[in-house]
This record gives sequence, structure tokens and C-alpha cells, in this order.
Amino acid sequence: MSETIVTVSMFERIGGHVVIDRLVESFYRRMDTLPEAAGIRAMHQDDLASTKQVLKRYLSEWTGGPKLYSPEKGHPRLRQRHIGFPIGSAERDAWLLCMRGALEETVADGAARGELDAALTKLADWMRNQAGNPHDARGGHA
Repeated sequence: MSETIVTVSMFERIGGHVVIDRLVESFYRRMDTLPEAAGIRAMHQDDLASTKQVLKRYLSEWTGGPKLYSPEKGHPRLRQRHIGFPIGSAERDAWLLCMRGALEETVADGAARGELDAALTKLADWMRNQAGNPHDARGGHA
């Protein structure tokens, strides 16, 4: 007898579009209200509607859901798209503070939440573009 292995995407594990929508809304609510996030909030437009939609489409695709981001935007190239914003350790930490709170609020599956946190932490760390970033040749590491 052969065994069928079913792979469930992270998108499905966390609850699909409903949870992605809640996650992004929770994330930006924190960015709007947490004093620690004032610096990164100032990097955004006053009206976050289009930014929220882009993040929702990105996270849907990134977690294995429908391809809603790349057909419109192409390859994410996240560092390149954010290069105009000074992102150092403080900005990374503020972003993670907002995202971790949003994950805690919206993702019920603790294992999935932990996996997302680990992946998003790596991503946020990679986004740093200021001097001293070990991922950046300009940071003193070739």
C-alpha cells in the first residue's frame, strides 16, 4: 500500500486570507500606536490603505497561498525596494515588535506562529541597510 503525503502550506495552517488580513491590520495598528514604532511609522505614508494591501498580497504568497503579489509587482527584491529607508537594528527591532504582537494576536497555532516568527526574524534582519549590517558589504564584511 502506498502512502499519500499531503503538504499543507503555512497559508492554510494559519487560516488563509482571513488570518493574513487580521495579521496585517494588527501589525499596522501596533505601528500606529506603539511609541517604539514611531520611527518606522514615520517612514510610511499617512494613509496606509495601499501599503496594507501590498503586505497582505505579499504575505499570502510568501506563506504559500495564492500568487497575489508577484503577478503585479514581480520578484519581491525587498532590500532593493526598501533601500531608500534607513533600516538599522532599531528599525528592525521595532518592526519585529509590531509583527510579533500581531502574530501572537492572530495566529492560534503556536508551532506555525513560531515558524513564522523565525522566518520573519531572518527577513527583518536581512533588511538592515545601515553601516554595521553583517549582510551588507558596506557594513565592513565582504
